[in-house]
Parts: sequence; C-alpha cells; structure tokens
Amino acid sequence: MSALPAGFWDRKALIGMVHLPPLPGSARWGGDLDAVIARAVADAAALAEGGMDAVLVENFFDAPFARGRVPAATVAAMTAAALAVRRAACVPLGINVLRNDVEAALSIACACGAAFVRCNVYVGAAVTDQGILEGAARRAQETRRRLGVDAEVWADVEVKHAAQLARRPIGEQARDAVERGLADAVIVSGPSTGAATPLERIRAVKTAVRAPVLVGSGVHAASVRRLLAEADGAIVGTSLKAGGVDSPVDPERVRRLVEAARIRPG
Repeated sequence: MSALPAGFWDRKALIGMVHLPPLPGSARWGGDLDAVIARAVADAAALAEGGMDAVLVENFFDAPFARGRVPAATVAAMTAAALAVRRAACVPLGINVLRNDVEAALSIACACGAAFVRCNVYVGAAVTDQGILEGAARRAQETRRRLGVDAEVWADVEVKHAAQLARRPIGEQARDAVERGLADAVIVSGPSTGAATPLERIRAVKTAVRAPVLVGSGVHAASVRRLLAEADGAIVGTSLKAGGVDSPVDPERVRRLVEAARIRPG
C-alpha cells in the first residue's frame, strides 16, 4: 500500500491516463491479455519518462460498462495490468474501474500498492448511459477501512457523460463530496471525454472546498497553464495521443505538455 508522496500537490500535479484496451469479458475483448498489458506498460512508461507526476489506469475500452459491480475477470485483468504498470513507471499509481465500481478500484489498489482511486459518481445520483448511478461514498469509505488501504479517493463532481438528477450548484456538490463523503480530492470535467472544462466550474469548486481540485478533461499543451492557474492538478489522456483516444501515448506530446505546464512567467 502506498500513499501519495509528500509535496505531491506543491507544483500542480499532472496525471496521465493509461487507457486499457478491452479486457476479458468485455464486448470488444480481443483474446490476448499479454498484448493488453504490453500496451499499458508502454503508455505508462511514456507518461512517466515524459515527466508526468502519476498515472491512472482505467478500463476505458470496456464500454458498454457495467452499471454496478464489474465481473471478477475485469478485476483480475486490471490487477495484472496495474502490477505491470507499477513496475514499469516509478510514479504514483491510480485506479479507476468504470463505470463506478469504487470497491473494486480500492481492492485493486490494495493488491498493487496504488496511491489513489477515482470514483465517477461519489455523492448524489446521475443519469448515465448505464442508467441511474447512485453515490458510492459510503461504500468507498467502508471498503477503505475494511481493507486497511491508505489509497486516497478522488471524487468526480458532475462527472462527464452524465446528468445530475438534482440540479444543485457544483460547489455544493463538491462540498458534500469532501465534508460528508470524505473525498480526498475532487475532479471537475467538461461534458465528455476530451471536452474543455469551463474555468467557472473549476473556480466554483475551488472556492467551495479545502481539498485539491483537479481538471478532468480537455487539457492540452495550449491550455494547461491557464487551467492550472485555477486548479491544483490535471488528469490528461486524449491530447497525449496523436491519432485519437485509441492510439498509443505519444512521448513528444507528453514532453510538450509537461514543458508547457512547468514554464514560469517572466
């Protein structure tokens, strides 16, 4: 088990996405787990070597996703991939099990020493392409305590590809996630994968909570400085791939993003 290192947030953390190819049992599973792991390792290595501060492993290509608990095969495959990624990339590791299986994410984190997990619908309820998803804060905290895992829980507020059942100010939702749900950080995104995150949403959440706030979509080299002026970190995936989200991570794009983020004015 591994917590985030001291000072992780001091210089505006950059987290790179490792989008796993289709896993066993998913609709597009190709039958070769070794190839899945090799791709994950290559992407994670490119992210870490390019200067990203952490990597986040996600079963992105398992769509259509399970609404509740994912199959045991998904947990097993993600654990194998996460262990390989951890060996290949000497940066903190995160886990996200789509669509909202935070218990599985924390179990994988416990097995492979991940430092954080992501939960898409943490408080409240949302209408998604999987149907209605309900907040998982209680389940997350019970699982974390039961397993004795010190991985942080990063909670989305008004997660992408979803609509909240109750329309409330996003700052109020973020405050509930942190103060009532005990989230360690919150994530603010645009409406879909790769879509820009509005600055006013970031500001509203940042004003509402005393916890790190991350940008969850639409981050690229041209926008990263502007977004990090408002947020404490950014999760980046699509813009680091030259041929779209299903392409490998491009080391040159990683380098350009990190350089842009680290430039100091004057």
